Amino acid sequence: MSKKSRFIFILAVLAMCFAFLWPSLSWYVRTPKEEQALALGSLESIKDYSSAKAASDMRDLVNAVKADPSVLVSEDQNWLAKQAAKNFKLAEQEVPSPLTLKDALSSFGSQLELVNFIEGRYRDRILKVKNYYKNSVKLGLDLSGGMNVIVKADLDAVVANAGDSASADEEKLRAEAMTQAVDTLTSRIDRFGLSSPTIRQQGEDRIYIELPGSAEADQINSIIQGRGILNFRLADMEATSAFNNYYYNHMDSTFDSRGNLIDSSIIPADTEVMGFYTTDAYGLDQRQGFIVVKKEIALDGKHIKSAEVGSDEFGKPQVNFTLDSEGAEIFGTFTGAHVGENLCIVSDNKIKSNARIKTAITGGQVAIDGFGQQEAQNLRKVLQTAWLDVPLSVESQQVIGASLGDQAIRQGLLAIAVGLASIMIFMLIWYKGAGVNACVVQILNLYIMFSILSAFNLTITLPTIAGMILTIGMAVDANVIIFERIKEERRLGKDRAASISMGFDNAFWAIMDSNITTFIAAIFMSQLGSGAIQGFAVSLAIGVVSTVFTALVVSRLMFDFQTEVIHKKNISIGWRIK
Repeated sequence: MSKKSRFIFILAVLAMCFAFLWPSLSWYVRTPKEEQALALGSLESIKDYSSAKAASDMRDLVNAVKADPSVLVSEDQNWLAKQAAKNFKLAEQEVPSPLTLKDALSSFGSQLELVNFIEGRYRDRILKVKNYYKNSVKLGLDLSGGMNVIVKADLDAVVANAGDSASADEEKLRAEAMTQAVDTLTSRIDRFGLSSPTIRQQGEDRIYIELPGSAEADQINSIIQGRGILNFRLADMEATSAFNNYYYNHMDSTFDSRGNLIDSSIIPADTEVMGFYTTDAYGLDQRQGFIVVKKEIALDGKHIKSAEVGSDEFGKPQVNFTLDSEGAEIFGTFTGAHVGENLCIVSDNKIKSNARIKTAITGGQVAIDGFGQQEAQNLRKVLQTAWLDVPLSVESQQVIGASLGDQAIRQGLLAIAVGLASIMIFMLIWYKGAGVNACVVQILNLYIMFSILSAFNLTITLPTIAGMILTIGMAVDANVIIFERIKEERRLGKDRAASISMGFDNAFWAIMDSNITTFIAAIFMSQLGSGAIQGFAVSLAIGVVSTVFTALVVSRLMFDFQTEVIHKKNISIGWRIK
């Protein structure tokens, strides 16, 4: 590879590393603490915050127009002016100039459309920050504090409850049960506002959960061992229409801070208001509106035996579910008495489906249609929650204090800083000018390591820091081998270019042999080990790769640059070597 090609290759690698590191820089450096706190909250809390801010902003905008109808859109409201211009163009109308705040608001079809737009701005910004966190280097529980929990799923009970239907494909049933258990736990933990959990399957029947920050053990146990509630209720569409008219005119005074109706007289006494939700592109339950439903439960979800996504005669998605004999009789009688009315599927006090009863549904085979493929899959998961009951138990849990984590971070950073500084000072004193190359290589080595950790969303723990510190020593060892080989060639009377070329050639296999054996050991430790051993091994493996690259490619290019561009004749590489 030519020197120009090597230079371009190094620049490409460093640029790619910067792209990998950008989410971490955006999260830890560019994001204010207030936005971090919001992004670390649950999706439910983000939605509540966005809704409240949207209602408040809309009220301020409306009041501003009432106070002065001729007030112009200000510079800090450019986001509103841009959307208003799009609205006018979509309506094939000319954009008023100058644009007043009244004109901007009138470009929206309704107050609900305006509120949804404003809410979307807040939500998108917070979810963008949350995405930075997901793609950034994270601190393990030993550094940030929190709790880790291992949950055991009783898959044998699932198979036993399924009866004869499970014998045909028991392996598929077990896999489906574990997927459902992970999804259910994720939904529960997010709904209870526990920040940024890590939830993943571990082995065949265990689920590993990390909960950064403070969390009460009793609360976690109740969340894990609880069960969602699913049922069918009749919708009161006349009351729904009346309520929506009231809500659009009193958006900021209909519900209290806990989501309860302030004035319960606006709906019939035998009903209650629930949000109608669909899942958006972010995986967030997005409220589409409100529906007034009867308090009386038409059918309990426990009667659902299975649920699958299929297609109707036109090839459009539909959800098919099967009821047990008791549920089939109840459902057939109920639907026969309410043909032409709407029936809602309610899951954890959220309406997930609102379908019209076209005819009496008998036999226990039910089909629901009228939505896309993704919505059908989401509804299937909701229905599975009712019938695929996976008993969960807490097998172990460990709580780590945040103060211990802060102390560990300070000690780890101090260890890296002292180790790096000591090695740099030694290299500068012992190898003089060549020591500068070693210092640059050490800094780039850590930069590449952090970039790879960020690229794979890995977690920094105390063992990870230990692997980094060991990498610093290994990296300088590679430089020492190269420098000593160059000194040997220099003592033989060779010129600068020949000494550098032969020095790197002679040191190549010595460096590769030692690093390859270390890399093999690290790979085996990462595959066979767990916990602290795995974290150390992964960090060490990454360090080996970055060490070889910086020592043999970056350092060599720096020497060649000094030789061919700066035209140096001597080598500052020791006290008795020129």
